[in-house]
Amino acid sequence: MKKFNSFLSPLIQAYVDYQKASERWNEASYEPNLLLFDRYCQKQYSDATVLSQEIVDNWCRKRKTENNNSCRSRIYVVVSFIRYLRKRGKTNIREPEIPRKERRSYIPHAFTEAELKNFFYACDNILGDPLSRLPRDRRITIPILFRLLYSSGIRTIEARLLRVKDVDLNQGILNICCSKGHDQHYVVLHDSMLEIMKQYDALIRKHYPARTYFFPAKGDAFYTRKWVQRRFLQMWHKYNNTPATAYELRHHYATKNINGWLDNGFGFDVKLLYLSKSMGHRKLESTRYYYSLVPGLADIIKDRTGETFDNIIPEVGDEESK
Repeated sequence: MKKFNSFLSPLIQAYVDYQKASERWNEASYEPNLLLFDRYCQKQYSDATVLSQEIVDNWCRKRKTENNNSCRSRIYVVVSFIRYLRKRGKTNIREPEIPRKERRSYIPHAFTEAELKNFFYACDNILGDPLSRLPRDRRITIPILFRLLYSSGIRTIEARLLRVKDVDLNQGILNICCSKGHDQHYVVLHDSMLEIMKQYDALIRKHYPARTYFFPAKGDAFYTRKWVQRRFLQMWHKYNNTPATAYELRHHYATKNINGWLDNGFGFDVKLLYLSKSMGHRKLESTRYYYSLVPGLADIIKDRTGETFDNIIPEVGDEESK
């Protein structure tokens, strides 16, 4: 964590410590936006000693270059910080209104078998000095980390923050504690993935015998979001020329499962529940997003069951569609 420097720095640091202790801190989103707010206060209100409504309103006002969703992402942590202060009687500042979420038209990349084969071939053939720590760690970790994302559908943040104590290699179960919505859930590993995880654990334990995170980075830390993005693109573009992201492996997992149901009976209500819980959705409706990515699924459901798509699967919210 970088040091905060504005007049709010003691209160901001106390807020961050509280959020981390409560396991409700999102370092990928909250940290950079809170740092930006701190620098804004330091630069624009260098003589201020207390937080004012003017400071908050000016920062949280939607900018011309923003849509609702980008504004939400920027100001949400500041609104949360104000709520923290209000509950403790440290300010009477009004909470700014958070813009409504906008529906997004984003369509994830549809991986082909050839693309995935190319990608994992690149992951399995990373060059570098095996005796040097950083190249060695990359060669060991990258193939396993991305196979876990591919085979389990967990979020990239869930994989990065996965702790050793939350991985049951005897039963093959992941206890996902650090997630997008901070909701704990469990994921059962495929047998083949479990064996790979066991092999990785035995190998990485030789170099990090007392590690905290299952995929350890330097200083007993976890890998950053930028590290995962950078490594994915490096491996992806070795043999593929289409745009893709690591997070889209989660979308692939969902649609691959749904496609597999079409010739294996329906029971969509039960299967929807299982998929939703495994993927850590807080609402069943959130899982519907993935149904929209399977071409012609609505027509197939109606043809085989006599029921409409909307009767079986409720309308989706926008929790996952972003």
